[in-house]
Parts: sequence; structure tokens; C-alpha cells
Amino acid sequence: MDAGQDFDFDHWRQLAANDPQAFEKERVIAIDRAIRQAPERQQERLRRLQWKLDQIRLTSRTPLAAALRMHQLLCQSVWGERGLAEHLHWLQTGIPPAPPRHTARVIPIKRQLAE
Repeated sequence: MDAGQDFDFDHWRQLAANDPQAFEKERVIAIDRAIRQAPERQQERLRRLQWKLDQIRLTSRTPLAAALRMHQLLCQSVWGERGLAEHLHWLQTGIPPAPPRHTARVIPIKRQLAE
């Protein structure tokens, strides 16, 4: 769908209700078209993001569960560490975000000495 076209919600709703396979095929085509219309330097990142969203859909028990997981992903990219909010603050103040915090719980490995 081109940016100048209106999104026809009723068409998509009817297609999903009456022919889920055709809906899925059109969905993939529309997403691919949108990605190809993005600047070339952003296309790989958009394809990776779409892959991640597709995996969320495939591994979620229900569409609602998928939507909630996608919402969490969105919130993390906006409000999480090194997210959009931090970068906007950097642009506004000139103060760069803090370096990422790398933390891990170390689990000791017990070795048995050979006797």
C-alpha cells in the first residue's frame, strides 16, 4: 500500500474472516512493499524487526498474547535502556546516554578433583 492510499480496514477485516490464507498472503506483500519503500539503509533493520514480530505471533498462544508481547517490545524500545526517550533527551540536552549496564549472575562451577 502506497503512502497516498487509504487503509481499507473493512477489506482487511473481511479478508481475515473469510479467507485467512489470502489475508496472510496480502499481509506479507503489504509489509514487504512498505519495507521496500523505506530508505535502503533502514530496510535490513526493518526486515529484522518484522522477523521478530512474526516470531512473536508464531510463538504466542493467542493474538491478544502476541499483541501484549509486541507492546512490551515497543515500550522497551522507547523507554528502555538506550531507547528512544534517552536519545531524545541526548538531542535536547547534549548529555549522552549512560553506557549500557552489563550485569550477570555468576554461577560457580564445582569441580571434582581426580583422586
